[in-house]
Amino acid sequence: MLLPALFLGTVGLLLVVFRGDGERRAVLVSATVALAVQSVALAAARFAPPGRQFMVWTAGAALRLVSLILYALLVVKQFGFPPVAALISLASLLFITTVSESLLLTS
Repeated sequence: MLLPALFLGTVGLLLVVFRGDGERRAVLVSATVALAVQSVALAAARFAPPGRQFMVWTAGAALRLVSLILYALLVVKQFGFPPVAALISLASLLFITTVSESLLLTS
């Protein structure tokens, strides 16, 4: 219960900081992307074979980085999102979920 509250709290804080219509839309799309990317990375880490967890976790970190770069180059430009709101929100949400990932992996 703590992790969904942390994610939603971060989204709420970002929505308070970024108040414009385009900025709010960018935050919500970023939250959706972060949730999808984190779900894939977490599922891969959770079901990694014994002895390969670190390698799979590293691949998940690379996936997060690549998703941020692709989001910046493709999605932000294509949809005309304000880049600061879009990238700060995605990076923040990926950071929060990555830091809290260890709680999910050990439970």
